[in-house]
Amino acid sequence: MLSPTRLASTAVVVATLLFELGVSHAGGTDLAFLEFVPAVVVVAFLEDRRIAVAATLLLALAGLGARLILNHQPYPDELARATLLVLSGGMIAMLFDRSRQSLQAAMDVKLAAVEATESRYRRAFERAALGFATASDGGELLGVNKRLGVLLGYGQNDLVGKRLDELVHQDDRALLENSLNALRSQAPWFGSEIRLTRSDGSTLWASVTLSLSASDAIPADSLFVVVDDITERRAAEEALRAQNEWLDLALSAGRLGTWRIEYDKSVIAGSRQFWDILGLSPAASRPLSDLSSIVHPADWAKLASPPGKVRPGANYDVEVRIKRGDGQVRWVALRGREEDQGGRDQRIGIAADLTERRQTTLLRAAVRRQEKLMQEQRHRFSNLFPVITAIVKMLSAPDDDIDKFKGTLIERIRALEATHMLLTNSAGGSSTIRDLVVQELRPYLQGGKATITGTDIKIWGGAAESFAMIIHELTTNSIKHGVLGDAEGALEVRWDFNSGEIGADVVFEWIETGRRRAAPTPRQGFGSMVLGIDGTPLVGHSSRFQVGQDGFRYSLRMSPEEIRA
Repeated sequence: MLSPTRLASTAVVVATLLFELGVSHAGGTDLAFLEFVPAVVVVAFLEDRRIAVAATLLLALAGLGARLILNHQPYPDELARATLLVLSGGMIAMLFDRSRQSLQAAMDVKLAAVEATESRYRRAFERAALGFATASDGGELLGVNKRLGVLLGYGQNDLVGKRLDELVHQDDRALLENSLNALRSQAPWFGSEIRLTRSDGSTLWASVTLSLSASDAIPADSLFVVVDDITERRAAEEALRAQNEWLDLALSAGRLGTWRIEYDKSVIAGSRQFWDILGLSPAASRPLSDLSSIVHPADWAKLASPPGKVRPGANYDVEVRIKRGDGQVRWVALRGREEDQGGRDQRIGIAADLTERRQTTLLRAAVRRQEKLMQEQRHRFSNLFPVITAIVKMLSAPDDDIDKFKGTLIERIRALEATHMLLTNSAGGSSTIRDLVVQELRPYLQGGKATITGTDIKIWGGAAESFAMIIHELTTNSIKHGVLGDAEGALEVRWDFNSGEIGADVVFEWIETGRRRAAPTPRQGFGSMVLGIDGTPLVGHSSRFQVGQDGFRYSLRMSPEEIRA
């Protein structure tokens, strides 16, 4: 049976011959064999070189024969034209044959390249670490690779013919259907994470990507399926999520918040608990400058100042005061470390609300101070009664004058009471030498009768009471016999550290300048005992007593240990 090309070429030759006979029989114009050229070209295009040359010879002989029958003998120029036709046909046949060979060679090379590429892709398809499959637009699997069979626990050929939704966990089939619908209507590919059911009934978490293999039309094998096993990754994510939940629970229970400051961007990020501690609404991040309105100005530099030269891992531990929107002042501790993230200075850490702890600490300190003050008060009261008893025992009734004795006793007790009240109203049961002197000499300071000079030196408890009694005795003596009871003369009271060094003995001096009204009677009485005229004073040591017609001078030294007694 002849091939279609052979039939076509034969038909062309026959039609050309019939045309030639018809023209010749009708006595038409001589075409000089040009009517045979199209037939030669068609035959050369359809057939190989030999058939094309044979057809050319046949046409040339047919032309010569027709002219011989009509003219009884061929003309010489007609032989030449036939010969030219044969030569031209041969060249046309050779040109088409060579072109055909070149085209065939090129096609062979291209086909070999296509086959090599197909072979490589097929090997990649079969040996890939991911599961691959082709499927119809209805989801029926048409071909799968070995990896997909291993993932699902099936033989490679067992999966062919199964529907894709049969392999998907029943809870995720709606998600697959939505993916297929979105794939057809919205995008050439679509991916999602779904659960697949293995042959043994176990569950496999996989990232499934569906893509269209053709865009103009949807052929029977239009879907390409890629399956990646993400079971371990999902397990790690679940473990991390659970760990974060436990961490959030622990931070929430401890009222702790996490934060991060990026100084190159001047932003601060924090957890919800962090913003709650600051009294701000939750946010992913905020400009660092937004916190300047709630952070105490004295503490702002602790938060806003960049670390300078970052030492990765160096500790960062500060406490700042926050004024919340409701007016509350809270103490917040920021503890963390410094980090260098690609040349960007950062601090990260946790925040803790220390307000309640601070309040508790201050309350405990106040309670301890109160307890200590009460102990001091009890100690002072316990010491006060022996002092009063000693005063009563040391005083005598001059000339058996009971009224004078009572007046003197009351005067001494009131002086002791004034000192006791001064100490009670002072912090920690202490006073200063200046306060004790001013308390006794206040009436004489306003008129310039007395002047005082000295630094503020604290004196404590029993030592203050004893020193106050010394000042009272000196004042009483001056009123009776010295310048405070006379219009003439003046009193100067001064004290300072010996050699001007803090921690050295305190030197106290009482200097009266002016005429004394009467010389004192030297006797051992209560005043002499208080001032230490012939012995040790109530407080201090090295007391000196000098009396002259032009004045009176008393000095006393007190060590740091003695003024704290």
